[in-house]
Amino acid sequence: MKRLSLATAGLSSTFSLALLVSGGPVAGANRITAWGDINYDLMVNSAPASGPGGVLQISSGDYHSVALSSDGDVLAWGDNRFGQTSIPDFLQRSGAAQIAAGNIHNLALTQYGTVVSWGPAPGEPNDYGQCSVPAGMGRITAIAAGAVHSLALTPDGKVWAWGLNMNGQCDVPPALNNVIAIAGGMYHSLALKADGTVSAWGDNRQGQTTVPAGLTNVVAIAAGGFHNVALLQNGTVVTWGTYGLAQSPQPAGLSNVVAIATGDFHTLALKRDGRVVAWGFNTAGQCSVPAGLANVVAIAARGNHSMVLVQDETLPSRGLPGWGK
Repeated sequence: MKRLSLATAGLSSTFSLALLVSGGPVAGANRITAWGDINYDLMVNSAPASGPGGVLQISSGDYHSVALSSDGDVLAWGDNRFGQTSIPDFLQRSGAAQIAAGNIHNLALTQYGTVVSWGPAPGEPNDYGQCSVPAGMGRITAIAAGAVHSLALTPDGKVWAWGLNMNGQCDVPPALNNVIAIAGGMYHSLALKADGTVSAWGDNRQGQTTVPAGLTNVVAIAAGGFHNVALLQNGTVVTWGTYGLAQSPQPAGLSNVVAIATGDFHTLALKRDGRVVAWGFNTAGQCSVPAGLANVVAIAARGNHSMVLVQDETLPSRGLPGWGK
């Protein structure tokens, strides 16, 4: 396991911490920048990069964050009251290929196609079975985490779901097939099919599982607390669900979008030019994109914070022992 230290970079409404990996210069090193909720030290202003390829993927929990390095190491920081940043040792030995963070739990897809989950232990408070990976799933190709439920996708396009099911978010429609992507919201789930259409199930009190009529040509999906976002092939987005806190609709004229992410009550869009657009609830500054932010290659959000992965050719690497939390 790579262990990194925390170095305070600033303290304000967008509290940030700097994290740099040990070792020599890293060509094209990646940097993580985050803003929004300052609780539990979940913000980082520079994070690093383990191995020559840097960080490959980022994911945001409610009060914690997770990153996947190029050599398969999983890094986590922030709130650890439920063990969500205590990464299983065996996972670090086997290596991960994907990560996904729920409110207080995480999933990792290993290089062997198996799923590992950690967070609340069985029988502990806030354990709703979201970490109890079902037996017999076989090889898995993709994972997603809802607030307190989990999703997995098989090579033949079938979806597995487990965890809290009070609103039917784990009741995968029996006829659902040909799925190529999955997403979990607060109490609902989404699936993107190979034909570019979207299926949704679970809580519909805010219209979040009422997929807009005629929605097609979708290439990516994201599920928020009570709203959803779909990225279309032409670089525009479609949103549906709660309108009360302005999570949707999207800003007028938004185009050239290449990636989307959703927090509980806000949304991020990554544009082709590496800039980020944010809208929705902004009480913690989660929609206040830092001035001058550029060269973004990935985005993540959950709860009241936002996080991005930046391709920074100039960021040096320095030796810093010890990983916080």
